[in-house]
Amino acid sequence: MTTKYDSLVTDLVTELNGKQSKLEENEKYYEAENRLKALGLSVPPEMRHLTAAVGWPRMYLDSVEERLDVEGFRNSDQPEGDSRLMDWWQANYLDVESGLGHIESMMHGEAYVTVSAPTEDENPDNPLMKVESPKNFIAKDDYRTRKVKEALRLYKNEDVPNEEYAALLLPDENVYLARNMSGDWKVDSIVRHELGRVCCARLLNRERLTERNGKSEITLEIRSATDAASRILMNMQAAAELMALPQRVIFGVSMEDFVQDPLNPGASMEAYMARILAFENDAGKAMQFNAAELRNFVEALEEIAKLVASYTGLPPQYLSFSSENPASAEAIKSAESRLVKKAERKARMFGQAWEEAMRLGMLVIDGTIPDDAYKLETVWRDPSTPTFAAKADGVVKLAQAGILPVEQAREDLGYSDVQREQMRKWDSENPMGQLNTVLNAGFQADQAAAAQQARPNNNANR
Repeated sequence: MTTKYDSLVTDLVTELNGKQSKLEENEKYYEAENRLKALGLSVPPEMRHLTAAVGWPRMYLDSVEERLDVEGFRNSDQPEGDSRLMDWWQANYLDVESGLGHIESMMHGEAYVTVSAPTEDENPDNPLMKVESPKNFIAKDDYRTRKVKEALRLYKNEDVPNEEYAALLLPDENVYLARNMSGDWKVDSIVRHELGRVCCARLLNRERLTERNGKSEITLEIRSATDAASRILMNMQAAAELMALPQRVIFGVSMEDFVQDPLNPGASMEAYMARILAFENDAGKAMQFNAAELRNFVEALEEIAKLVASYTGLPPQYLSFSSENPASAEAIKSAESRLVKKAERKARMFGQAWEEAMRLGMLVIDGTIPDDAYKLETVWRDPSTPTFAAKADGVVKLAQAGILPVEQAREDLGYSDVQREQMRKWDSENPMGQLNTVLNAGFQADQAAAAQQARPNNNANR
């Protein structure tokens, strides 16, 4: 029976299916499973299985994602984080699932976060939040409001392998449908929530004014460099397989001259491996070709790795084409500057989606979104990699100079809201304050060091 949802579901399913080949290609590059097409000019077809897997795309995406850790949420005009939102975060395992969503978004250009009401046997104060892959989920935005206007999730039930299911998410209702593999969609149930919003947020990567659906971080130049490196590694393996040992040509001898033992057919291989160096046949003459030189392949790989570093901002040591040790911590920080800045940009883009997901959680649980929720901001861990000692040294010096208050110093050192609350409790029990004691001790140590330097050198005056 035809329903008002048929046309919309058909259009969304068609568009989702049309993306599958592109999504599979992105995934193969990330998993280093892409099998490139070789021309076959230097490597025979029977040796194509030597094609090497180059994992640069995954190294790049993982290096950025490893620096994207959400630590909390807070309103921009409030110093403390929102503990309720972090309870939702932990209850939905988003400390792990968020990283999967970031990787999926960078791989394919988009991922999604859905929000729904808890079931009867779950905590009624916690909304259900789930990260969705673009391989089985699609959403469309309203161009004017930038809010999701419709979304569709496809899924299957292992107990009913011949059935396919869909959930159509609309502003005031969720429609659940099913069909046989060759049949039409039929409505199973409709849940009306009357929220006026599709409870879905989009994690978009490399969004542009003319590309609102996001684009993969595995760009064409990274793909072409990965393919080139794979071909070179394949050629190097073929050269090592065919010409790693010096090849010999022997004239004036027959096969019988090699076979000393009829039960040992491997004698010819022993001759090839230089275990036999003489023959009884007077007419036998031998010559030898030089072994293949593989250094040209290594140098070509190093040049391609440098191109990948320039495209992605990965430090040289990540791609292993620089064997020199960094001169100092500042040199390491300088090498990672582009990667850190890229992670900060990703945090800004993804943070917008997580803030929207939290506002949708408020809508589901409270029935409304308060005005101050639009001041919500995501708190991210510092994407750079300073040592704790270096960071603590800088924070302590700023606190000693009176530039930073105690609470800001503790926040800059990465202590959580709960830890800082416990520290404030300790401070109230000790009038001197725990951190003030540490600062005074550091100040006294600096004063003692300065006094030591000011003393005359008695040995020099003798």
